[in-house]
Amino acid sequence: MKLKIFSDRSYLPTIPLPRTLKYVPILAPFWGEIPEDSKHFKTGRFDKLVETGHSFLEMTSLEEADIAIFPAHWHLFSSDDTSYNLAIEFIEKAKELGKPVAIFSQGDWDSEQILENTIVFYTSSFQSRRKPNEFAMPEWTSDFIGQTFNDQIPIREKMAKPTVGFCGYAPPLGVPFGLDKLKRYLRFYGDILGLTKKFFHTTGHTNRVKALTNLSRSDLVETNFIFRQHFAFSSKLELEDPAELERQTQKLRLEYCHNLIDSDYVICCSGYENYCIRLYETLSFGRIPVFINTDCVMPYDFAIDWKKYCVWVDESELSSIAEKVADFHNKLSAKEFRDLQYECRKLWEDWISPEGFFRHLYQHLNEIETPKTPIHF
Repeated sequence: MKLKIFSDRSYLPTIPLPRTLKYVPILAPFWGEIPEDSKHFKTGRFDKLVETGHSFLEMTSLEEADIAIFPAHWHLFSSDDTSYNLAIEFIEKAKELGKPVAIFSQGDWDSEQILENTIVFYTSSFQSRRKPNEFAMPEWTSDFIGQTFNDQIPIREKMAKPTVGFCGYAPPLGVPFGLDKLKRYLRFYGDILGLTKKFFHTTGHTNRVKALTNLSRSDLVETNFIFRQHFAFSSKLELEDPAELERQTQKLRLEYCHNLIDSDYVICCSGYENYCIRLYETLSFGRIPVFINTDCVMPYDFAIDWKKYCVWVDESELSSIAEKVADFHNKLSAKEFRDLQYECRKLWEDWISPEGFFRHLYQHLNEIETPKTPIHF
């Protein structure tokens, strides 16, 4: 049985859209592959969705649909009055026929928005502010394991001490001495003292720094840390030669990937927005996340026992993060440690990858506050 969806190109916003965000990914099997920069680290992320989407999704009329899909990413145009009115028209049209509307948005979701008859999917929000019709979705990148290792993850054997990895941005760690490092330290300590709470969007790495610092000081774990001066997944180098810029960007990306491969566990903590793209990449590599919970909303939290796949660390537990990692590791037998790597990869394939996420999308229809007749697939 397939989930029957409806959408309409005429409801795409009137404002210009980035070519890589022409429409929401669930429509790609029917409207065509979304154009992407062939050199970007996210390239190819929707290839399998395009190939397999027709096996679990069916495009129908609104009258026959289980759910209507608003075609554009909400965050790109919700502040534009003309486009917003188009969206409301789409929602009202579906409401008249008793069809819920799925809205997809990247970044931090504005939970104050009241959109009746919608199911909202976002990459980032806060559990404490969540409404019954709001759910999390992953941020997707290309599948390095699928592209490079033919879907076969390199398995690590259990050692006495767990190796915890991280490759990325954690200011002031890794920032060269100078004025910028001083600013980062001031922001870090200002955040610890609570001075920056009203400017939340200007902070975001404090918990990450605490976790990495506490792990570095512990003899319970081995650390495999690489600190960057910029976003970990791509280069911000100011190079005039495009070829050299591409080479350096690919080099940094490869170093990031090998940091994942060469670690047992990987620190996954939110940055400027309250979600962690590294969490999804860690799972795709068959590695075990050390997830720092900052009031996050998790994809399929009603179906997935996330604590089974992660070393789960709440913000209040950062002082004992090394003990939590060591305790989790010591409770696993050598076989269980190997098996969990496979299970993490399978979780990503079955539920978190684009095709996995949309294959189970129908389950959200039974989780909203006023569910209709349950849909069984």
